[in-house]
Amino acid sequence: MKISNLTKDRIREFLAEGKRFDGRKPLDFRKIEIETGVSKFAEGSVRVKIGDTEVVAGVKLDVTEPYPDSEDEGTLITTVELLPLSSPKYEPGPPRIEAIELARIVDRGIRESGLIDFSKLCIEKGEKVYGVFVDIYSINDAGNLIDASCLAAVSALQIARMPKYDAKKEKVKHGEFTSETLPLTKAAPITVTFYKIGNKILVDPTEEEDEASDGRVSIALSKKTGKKEDILINAVQKGKTGTFKEEELFKIIDLAVEKAEELEEAIKIK
Repeated sequence: MKISNLTKDRIREFLAEGKRFDGRKPLDFRKIEIETGVSKFAEGSVRVKIGDTEVVAGVKLDVTEPYPDSEDEGTLITTVELLPLSSPKYEPGPPRIEAIELARIVDRGIRESGLIDFSKLCIEKGEKVYGVFVDIYSINDAGNLIDASCLAAVSALQIARMPKYDAKKEKVKHGEFTSETLPLTKAAPITVTFYKIGNKILVDPTEEEDEASDGRVSIALSKKTGKKEDILINAVQKGKTGTFKEEELFKIIDLAVEKAEELEEAIKIK
């Protein structure tokens, strides 16, 4: 999406006064909605809306070979598809760099937080383990796909059930589930992305604000034991060409902790 220089100037003028086109303050999120169970065949699935931005995430498990350096642990693969129906800027075909970057941001937050207890996904050491596949699809891109996708992935994992396993055929019975949930820890990561426009910092941009931004930084945080005092920074991803001063980054880290608390309360992650 390309916006005019006039629109960019107006966005900067509004932010200079602490305002945005939609009436929010710079650090306000739009309304967040989460719908679970959108796919009856996925082990876990959710639809997440942040304002008009909408994504769907699904979790599937299958039997696969473990990685050579972790023979008794399950695996994780995260993919993102930016569908043309969600925005004119996306086209059919192989994953674009934006989709690859987004998948890596989501994957890193989950992996580095230790949310999934991979040791409990081993079937036969060195031979067979469960592979966790997280697939994310953009339905409507109205800005802030990063936070929406991260939220959708974590939410889908939190409600995922283990599939039934046929030991004789050594296969998962797709579409058939056990009463067991996916083995998770309390370290559910929340990702907050901050955008810089001029010298102003904001969260949850609209599509126009995203286009007008000079730089962004995504911070994934989690609580190792579920307690506020044990909050950890799991991953940081810088995007776009703009730069951040040292004092701006320290401010953003403090704000990330505050916003993560707000989001955690809003989405009721437990």
